[in-house]
Amino acid sequence: MQKTELIFIPSPGLSHLVSTVETAKLLLQRDERLSITVLIMKRPNDNRTEYYTQKFSSNSNTNSRLKFINLPYQENSPVSTNFLFDFIDNQKDPIREIVSNFLKKPSESKLGGLVLDMFCTKFIEIANEFNLPSYVFFTSGACALGLFFHLVELKYEQNQDLTMYKNSDVELSIPCFSIPLPVKVLPAVFVEEGPMSSIFLNYFKRIQETNGIMVNTFLELEHFAIESLSNQNKCPKVYPVGPILSSSSDDEKSTHQGYDEIKKWLDEQPESSVIFLCFGSMGSFEEAQVKEIASALEKSEQRFLWSLRKPGGKGMMQIPTEYEDFHDVLPEEFLERTEGIGKVIGWAPQVAVLSHPSIGGFVSHCGWNSTLESVWFGVPIATFPLYAEQQLNAFELVKELGMAEEIRIDYKKDMRGEKPSEIVGSEEIEAAIRRLMVEEGGRRVRNKVKEMKERSRMALMEGGSSYNAQSVFIEDVIKNVS
Repeated sequence: MQKTELIFIPSPGLSHLVSTVETAKLLLQRDERLSITVLIMKRPNDNRTEYYTQKFSSNSNTNSRLKFINLPYQENSPVSTNFLFDFIDNQKDPIREIVSNFLKKPSESKLGGLVLDMFCTKFIEIANEFNLPSYVFFTSGACALGLFFHLVELKYEQNQDLTMYKNSDVELSIPCFSIPLPVKVLPAVFVEEGPMSSIFLNYFKRIQETNGIMVNTFLELEHFAIESLSNQNKCPKVYPVGPILSSSSDDEKSTHQGYDEIKKWLDEQPESSVIFLCFGSMGSFEEAQVKEIASALEKSEQRFLWSLRKPGGKGMMQIPTEYEDFHDVLPEEFLERTEGIGKVIGWAPQVAVLSHPSIGGFVSHCGWNSTLESVWFGVPIATFPLYAEQQLNAFELVKELGMAEEIRIDYKKDMRGEKPSEIVGSEEIEAAIRRLMVEEGGRRVRNKVKEMKERSRMALMEGGSSYNAQSVFIEDVIKNVS
């Protein structure tokens, strides 16, 4: 039996690594002919990535066909606006050496190609150098992929200056959306002046050079966008293989010191009665916005579990830290007044919380992983996007799919810390929470999410749309080798 090896290269950071590893595990379960090696880029002080990879290395039950290689640690990593991309690009020589050594050594497996993160497309050059196929694992959704391809076309084929859309009320007709898209929900990086727009778009432009794209979505969720991508001549073959979710709920529980207390509190709440507020690994707010959220929660009279984290300081994409005392940032006596109906915590075990039957709503930043988790557990979202493509995801959920309530769609936080972020008032937040948790419109949204929950699970079952897409991807990889 012909064995085939794939080398996966995720971007640094836990969110991209986890979805990459979960995808690898799914493919290995599907076909015994495959083995996969994942190359790990570890940023300075990234302890969570180190813990995650060590956990796999020490777990004797981990599939023997899944291996990890840590790329060399960069002691003198460049510190610049382009830090992440410089960090990734500096791994080119070590990756080339790993690929070369694999091809030189005697092995019963043939190297089937490189599977690259969307920010690692520069390594297509290594695949080409060794005459190997290259693929992309796209960790966002099909709508985002279609939008990025459209922006590439506007910039490089129609020579449009995308900064013309900054602070504009224009709406664009984009093939992957069934309705016009307001430019206010475009990721800020594409319309800001400076080099970053071109840097990002060059990564997405290179995706078109690959043999195929695995997308973390499923046909039933993004049918219109997937069909649109399939009909585009310049788009490589698309494999909607998701939803790919973290399977680490038990690990979250075991490593989260306060989980038992959180679970005890949730167990005491009625079914679907609690709204959960959580804003991802980079999500935090300044004190003024925290007070508006607190006021909204108190006035809404809804039960709540709030993951409240402290801004990590000024500068580009600073990781939030934990408060020593929530009284330092919350309104006076807020905790006392809401005792019994609300609970404020630090970092949250999100998967474990969303899976609890008492959770009935989710105030979310609309990161794609969080979006898929909300669908998987049937918990509807109230949208509060912060950065990256989260505004686009919020628009898709609220306007395109009718599966969320809007706090804001176009809210953007300045992640560089160079200027104060806009404050969303308590009345706006309270109204959205009430619509989601109490009013008739919220029940309609809830029903749609519950229906999509069932479809998400069916997609991964034998004969389901994503199960079939995984099979097609594996067969195409093996065919390209032979």
